[in-house]
Amino acid sequence: MRLIFEQSVPGKRAATVRIPEVEAYCVPQEAARDGLDLPEVAEVDLVRHYTALSKRAFGVDDGCYPLGSCTMKYNPKLHEEIAEYPGFTKLHPLQPVETAQGALEAMETLCGLLAEITGMDAVTLQPAAGAHGEYTALKMIRAYHMGRNDAKRNKIIVPDSAHGTNPASATMAGFEVVNVPSDAEKGVDLDALRAVVGEDTAALMLTNPTTLGLFEKNIAEIADIVHGAGGVLYYDGANLNAVMGVVRPGDMGFDVVHLNLHKTFSTPHGGGGPGSGPVGCKAFLADFLPSPAVAKQGEGYVFVTPERTIGKVTGWYGNFSVYLKALAYIITLGKEGIRSAAETAVLNANYLKSLIEDDYPTERGRYCMHEFVVSLEKLKAETGVTAMDVAKAMIDKGIHPPTMYFPLIVHEALMFEPTETESKETLDRVAAVLKEIYRTAYSDPAALHQAPMHAAIRRPDEVRAARSPVLTAKN
Repeated sequence: MRLIFEQSVPGKRAATVRIPEVEAYCVPQEAARDGLDLPEVAEVDLVRHYTALSKRAFGVDDGCYPLGSCTMKYNPKLHEEIAEYPGFTKLHPLQPVETAQGALEAMETLCGLLAEITGMDAVTLQPAAGAHGEYTALKMIRAYHMGRNDAKRNKIIVPDSAHGTNPASATMAGFEVVNVPSDAEKGVDLDALRAVVGEDTAALMLTNPTTLGLFEKNIAEIADIVHGAGGVLYYDGANLNAVMGVVRPGDMGFDVVHLNLHKTFSTPHGGGGPGSGPVGCKAFLADFLPSPAVAKQGEGYVFVTPERTIGKVTGWYGNFSVYLKALAYIITLGKEGIRSAAETAVLNANYLKSLIEDDYPTERGRYCMHEFVVSLEKLKAETGVTAMDVAKAMIDKGIHPPTMYFPLIVHEALMFEPTETESKETLDRVAAVLKEIYRTAYSDPAALHQAPMHAAIRRPDEVRAARSPVLTAKN
C-alpha cells in the first residue's frame, strides 16, 4: 500500500477553497512558513486511501481485545454523542467562566464522583494520561515532604511486578527508585518492605489488584509499614476496573491515587490517545493539587488555586471530552452498575482462566481478579513455540493478542484481560482458539513461527525494524 505522499500528482485537488468574504489577515513574515509540503490528490483517492487504512486497524469495535492491564473494553456510543453536544464542543478555554458554567459544573460533579469511588477527599482532572497522573502525584508527594522540611525523603519504593511507568515517573520526578520483591504468594514481601523503608522513604507505589491480577491481601499491613516510616501510600489506578464500587483505595489505606479514565470510565483508547489521568488525594495533600481547580461558590462555579499548589501540569484544563464520557458512564451505570461492571470483569477473567489453564499454566488454587497471567515456559521448552508465536497466531483468528512478556517476573508471559463487556460466547471462542493453537504447537510448530499469515502486515523482524526502519510503505 502506497503512502498518500506517494500518490501525489501535481495539480490534483481534493477540495476548492472559496475566496474569503472578509479582509485577509497578513501573517507577520517571521511567523510565516515558506510553504506546506502536502500531497496533491483527488478527493476520491484521498477517501479511498484513508478508508483502506482504517480497514487495516483493529479496535474493540472489530473484535475481542484482551490486552492485559489496558482494560480495552467496549465503550457505549451514547457517551460519544454526549461529548459531541454543541454546548460543550463550541466552548473556548479563554471565554469568561460566567459563560461556561455548565462545563465547570460537569467537571466539579465528576471530581466529586471520582472522589467517592476512590475514597479520596479532593480530585484534579488536569493530567492528560495515566503516567502523567503518576508524575503529578509524585510532584505533590515531593512538595508535601519539602513543605515539612523533610528533604531527606528521596526514595520511592516500587514492587518488582509494577507497571514500567512507575519507576519511570519516579525517576522523572527526581526520586531514587528502590525495588521490593514479591513473596511466594506473588504479593509484596513484607519482610523485604520493612527492610527498605526508613527516614528516606517518600512513598510506595502500588496497584491493587497487582499486575498479576491478584488482590494484595496484606494491603492494610503494607499501609501500616509505609505510614509508620513516614511515607505516603500511592495507588496506581490502572487496575481499578476490578474493584470499583466494591472496595475503595482510600479505605485500603492509600493517600493518593491516579485514575485512567480512558481505561475504566468509557473512553476508547489506543494508538496514542485520547487519555486522562485524574489524581485524587486525601485532605492532607489537597493543598498541593495542580491549579486551577473547580469549586462551587454560591449558586455558581469558579476556578480556584490551592494554597500550596504545584502549579499547572497541562495546557488549559485537561482533556475535557474525556471528562464528559466518564461522567456519562458513571451517571448511566449508577452505584449498583459500577459495582456490577467490576464484578462481571472479575467473573469473565476467572471464566476464561478456568477454560484454558490446563494448557496455559497460571496461578492455580486461587481466584484472579480482572486479569490473569499465564506462562508458556514449558510450551517453549517442549515445542520451541514462544509467547510471541501464540500471540501472533491469535491475529489470524481475529482476536487481538494479550499483553506479552509482562510482568517480567513471569517467563514467557501472556496477560489476559477480557473485561466485563465480552460475552460468554466470545470467551468460549477465545478459549477454543487458544486450545487449537496449543495443539498446533505440538503438531506443527513451524506454522506458528510464521504467523500471522493473513494479516495486513506479516511477522516483522523486530530488531531490524527498530534499528533500520523503513519509512515508506511497500506494496
